[in-house]
Amino acid sequence: MTPRLLVHTRTTGFRHDSIPAAVAAVRTLGDFDVDHTEDPEAFERTLDGYAAVVFLSTSGEVLTPAGRELLAAYVEADGGFVGVHAAACTECDWPYYGELLGARFAQHPAYQPAKAVIEDREHPATAHLPAVWHFTDEWYDFRSNPRDTAHVLVSADESSYEGGGMADDHPLAWCREQGAGRVFCTSFGHASEAYDDPDFRAHLRGGITWATGVGRAGPF
Repeated sequence: MTPRLLVHTRTTGFRHDSIPAAVAAVRTLGDFDVDHTEDPEAFERTLDGYAAVVFLSTSGEVLTPAGRELLAAYVEADGGFVGVHAAACTECDWPYYGELLGARFAQHPAYQPAKAVIEDREHPATAHLPAVWHFTDEWYDFRSNPRDTAHVLVSADESSYEGGGMADDHPLAWCREQGAGRVFCTSFGHASEAYDDPDFRAHLRGGITWATGVGRAGPF
């Protein structure tokens, strides 16, 4: 059976122009059936049947109290969760969400090219990438380092760009377990062009696939 995803793109803060391209990309990755919503009431109904929930450049407070409860219960009971780019700027009033994601957005410098260092060359989100990945994006800084509670997949080489704020240990993408569930977070994906890039599309597909639990041999 093809895994089904619930892709959420509601914004109550900054709205990325890349959201339509991002949704189209997930629909065309080829491995998933996709339901797309911006309706918070979608999370007040059962999430049974979804292999993963994807927050795709969401921002601000995007869930109702009932939706928060249902999403947390879903992940804790073996659901998958994927946070892409501005998902780290979401649900700032909900402490559990920060725990779920692993880190919250702090700031970013200008959109610019830089080097990303691949820390795990076997994970499905990164196995296709070279040891150093040259990419152009917003290089998010986070309020805390997720490394203590997550398995880091990609980190930034801050010497390769201007304005980094996390020094020598700057995670950009990671995965972690929450209860019985699986969480994949990537800070990449600011611009529409990213969603046409074969390496980024494979990164996104691999991370989503891991979060669904399909073919997963181990925790990471």
